Amino acid sequence: MAEVKVIRFIILIALFILPDSILNAQDTEPEGKKKIEILHADLMSNRGEMRQLLGNVRFRHKETYMTCDSAHFFPARNLVEAYSKVHIFKGDTLHLYGDYLLYDSEAEYAYVSDSVILIDNETSLYTDYIEYDMIKETATYTTGGRIINEDNVLTSIIGIYYTESEVFNFKDSVKLVNPDYIMYSDTLQYNTINEVAYFLGPSEIIGDSIYARCNRGWYDTRNELSLLMDDAFIDNEIQIVTGDSLYYETDNGFGTAHYNVTIRDKEEDIIVKGNKSWYYSEPERFMITDSAQFIQVNEDDYLYLHADTLWSVTIEDSTMNYRLVRAFYGCRIYSEDLQAKCDSLSYSFCDSVIRLYYEPVLWSDANQLFADSMALYTKNKEMYKMELYNNIFVIEEVDSVRYNQLKGKNLIGYFRENKLYKIEIRGNSEKIYFAVEEDELVGVDHSTCVNMDIYIEEGKISEIYMLDMPEGTLDPPLYKEPSSRRLENFYWYDAIRPRNRFDIFRK
Repeated sequence: MAEVKVIRFIILIALFILPDSILNAQDTEPEGKKKIEILHADLMSNRGEMRQLLGNVRFRHKETYMTCDSAHFFPARNLVEAYSKVHIFKGDTLHLYGDYLLYDSEAEYAYVSDSVILIDNETSLYTDYIEYDMIKETATYTTGGRIINEDNVLTSIIGIYYTESEVFNFKDSVKLVNPDYIMYSDTLQYNTINEVAYFLGPSEIIGDSIYARCNRGWYDTRNELSLLMDDAFIDNEIQIVTGDSLYYETDNGFGTAHYNVTIRDKEEDIIVKGNKSWYYSEPERFMITDSAQFIQVNEDDYLYLHADTLWSVTIEDSTMNYRLVRAFYGCRIYSEDLQAKCDSLSYSFCDSVIRLYYEPVLWSDANQLFADSMALYTKNKEMYKMELYNNIFVIEEVDSVRYNQLKGKNLIGYFRENKLYKIEIRGNSEKIYFAVEEDELVGVDHSTCVNMDIYIEEGKISEIYMLDMPEGTLDPPLYKEPSSRRLENFYWYDAIRPRNRFDIFRK
């Protein structure tokens, strides 16, 4: 209140020490200028250059009307100083109230203080001091204000209200309170007609089950639409979504995200990344593309998947709902213990099985495996079994020209602590195996059988058991050129094996 009185005093002094040249110019009314008219006062007396008016005082200047309990009118300067129950109105919609008014008709500027209320249609502004520019149709406060518009209550230190467009600009400690959320901002523009808030600085939205922040954007409070930009962040308790641009429609449960998009599922502890995405909440599903990446977190162990496009859908059946993730085109997987590539895959959260399709290849330590299709079984986010279907092939590099090779119809592999330790090949089994004793090559075993069991230690084949009608030959080490020791459909894919988590993006 003391600050308001100081402002009022400075303005009053400034108006009364204008040069005589300005004063003399106001003695004759310039073209287009209008004098303030006294419409009524119960009592009026002249005191030099001032007229004192008491009781039911009413003035008019152009289309603006002013009423108050008492006033000092200065005809020469065309200026009014009004006291108690001040009311300024223009037309049927705009009303400005206070207990003190200083009105400069030349500038068409009103200074109002003490319990100020501005009402424009359904919007009410409360403050201690306001400056109202009749020409520009702007109301400005700098000492703190509170605006009420339907269910929204907004407070700030500085505010400008554009009465023609019914738009507010707010600055410094901006707070918007709605029954469903609270919004904080450094700088905010609010349109009272369409009830849209525009964020022009660092901003936060806090609701019962949501937290959001950004540096730019807008929020439609009536239709619950939002666009958050520039380091946008949303936490809905189930997921955390970040990106350069996040758009969301609350009623439809639909959203889009662009550039540097990250979606983190807190319950499943998975992360999805990309540059373009859309999302639906009911039933929950999303798509992400452009450098799409799926990351599964298991304490300090991470599994990274990249594909051209990732889809996630919620499957609803009679017993349970579960998520199904699909990846399309150019899939690559990297983890410390396992790497893979294929054209497409699916991951069911119901049975925790990853299914790989179209020329899948898998690497585990020194072993390369491929088949027509694969299924990787996980439990507690660790691999415990895999199944390879049709035309399976296992290759282990011995040196740059020699490879141990196992092939057959189908394969089952078993893992312990994410390490492959046993392989079962079932149907049409065949092998080429380079026998080594004390780091010296002693022979080459080329055999066939119906089924085969292989044991692996420290990432390498340690034992092979031929089951059901085994037959074959053991050749001397140099009997044939190593390059000729190849089973049909042999391919060594080491050049496309992902070496680290960034390598999954390599074409």
